[in-house]
Amino acid sequence: MEPREKILILKYFLSIFNGIFLVLGLMLMMFSVWLLIDRNNLFTVLSFTGENHLVAYISYMLLVVGSIIVFISFLGFLGIFEEIRWLLILYLGLIVLLFGIQVAMPVLIYTRKEEVQIMWNDRIDAVISNYGNKNLTGREHEWDILNAVQNTLECCGRHNSTDWKKNENKEHTNQVPCSCTKSNKEEWFCDVSANDVYIKGCDEYIKMWFENNTLVLIAINIALLTVEVLLFTQGVLLFKNIKKNKISLKE
Repeated sequence: MEPREKILILKYFLSIFNGIFLVLGLMLMMFSVWLLIDRNNLFTVLSFTGENHLVAYISYMLLVVGSIIVFISFLGFLGIFEEIRWLLILYLGLIVLLFGIQVAMPVLIYTRKEEVQIMWNDRIDAVISNYGNKNLTGREHEWDILNAVQNTLECCGRHNSTDWKKNENKEHTNQVPCSCTKSNKEEWFCDVSANDVYIKGCDEYIKMWFENNTLVLIAINIALLTVEVLLFTQGVLLFKNIKKNKISLKE
């Protein structure tokens, strides 16, 4: 095989892997933007309206990493197609740096995972306590989303319906949100018998949602790390062949 043909093949595969790299970076950006702006999501609303903004910091960090990946991939395409030597060197150096950041990122998320869950549980308990308070009408959006979760998943409270005993905004002690029952009433609370109240708490479903999204994030990160290894390997091979055959790239 001619030296130039070998280099063109390496450039071809490097471009393919760089395209995958770009797509994964865009996916990470979309995931983080969704966490930041989706106000119909219980997790997002509770995380961004509380005093602890850890989830916001993690989301912004993911957005920054995703943006950096997109930027690096564009540098890569420019360096590959235009054969700009210094740009390819910068491209490979940034991939190594990004690899180190991405190895550290899952460790940070894992070590803070319990803190996020505790914060989340505290926020849900606070929403349950404030639910229906006429002096906190600005929080009705939170209550509506909680109602949607309880109604859709047929659950009640975080652990079970007894969580609603902490709420002091009811007219009667035994009242529960109408979303905890099969009632179609558009009111905050309903008077129903204990047999008509959903038995299971929502905590199990919420934890499952949290775990599933964590797995999605981990999967994207593993895919990125794998592609980065392939990109670096192909890049090094490209330079070795250029040096070996004394084929100069454009400066």
